[in-house]
Amino acid sequence: MIAMYSLSMRTFLRFALLSLVVTAASCSSTDSDSSSSTESADSTSIGCSLGSAVEGTLNIATTVAPITSIVANIAGDTDTSIVGIVPEGTNSHTFEPKPSDAATLESANVIFINGLVLEEPTKELALANLQEGAIICELGTEILPEADYIYDFSFPIEGGKPNPHLWTNPPMAKQYAQIVRDVLSRLSPSNADTFAANFDAFAAKIDALDEAMGVATATIPEGQRKLVTYHDAYAYFAKHYGYTVIGALQPSSFEEPTPKEVADLIEQIRSEGVTAIFGSEVFPSPVLEQIGTETGVRYVDVLRDDDLIGAPGDPEHSWLGLMRFNFATMVDALGGDSLALMSLDVSDVAIDKAVYPQ
Repeated sequence: MIAMYSLSMRTFLRFALLSLVVTAASCSSTDSDSSSSTESADSTSIGCSLGSAVEGTLNIATTVAPITSIVANIAGDTDTSIVGIVPEGTNSHTFEPKPSDAATLESANVIFINGLVLEEPTKELALANLQEGAIICELGTEILPEADYIYDFSFPIEGGKPNPHLWTNPPMAKQYAQIVRDVLSRLSPSNADTFAANFDAFAAKIDALDEAMGVATATIPEGQRKLVTYHDAYAYFAKHYGYTVIGALQPSSFEEPTPKEVADLIEQIRSEGVTAIFGSEVFPSPVLEQIGTETGVRYVDVLRDDDLIGAPGDPEHSWLGLMRFNFATMVDALGGDSLALMSLDVSDVAIDKAVYPQ
């Protein structure tokens, strides 16, 4: 009886062990398949040169409001549908999409994001819900060679995330618009002529903005073209127009700076002779205001980063309106004359029918 029990137990253990091995192998295979599937989706779905003509209405999803506005200008006067994901006034670096955003991403034929590791949670949700044939176009990643990445206090090189704020530099925003034109023309060939005409009109307005900012910058004494901001959204802008970014208050963790970091910035402001420091209307900073008081430097807290002016439907609720507002604010505060900027027409080239979450 004991012998039979021992044999049965050994047999049971052998089968149990075999079962565990098979189960483990199966799980490993499933994980591997899942990983391979994700990698496959990445390689076949991410790229601005991918995708083919779509039947019916072209559905577009976008992330931050400036990109939504750029896309809306190119797609205007067509039957395309554009829906933004990131609410205006939200920190796009820390934004986590809602489960309900999956439906928007799932219905999209193309998803325009900035890239450069700005919207990873949204990108991951998009990859998990892409319909067959849909693509993700990373505009910033597409136009910026790795050799031109800018790393700084808010985006240190050891963090592996370059400064992603290309759209505050007009020539780079024009490159975004050109890519959008090309992608939309490939996906909706019947509207290609309209996309091309919209791009030409939009590009002309970007060129006018660029020229006006050059003229306005020239009115600022050269030694005063120095930027201290809450969040470093102007690295590529500064390089293009000849400003020096002295520092940004917000560290890479997007938390409040340490006392030492504040002390170092105060010392920089004093030694560099900075004439104004810029905060954000969306993210008010008592620390930056305190720095202004302590250094005796004017504190301007109205820059809007990626929050468009006014409400959807307002004449200046556009990328053009946002850039003019921020540029003029900086020029005036630094001792220059923004007249060249204020005389610009910043209206969209077509009626903006995009959905901007608030």
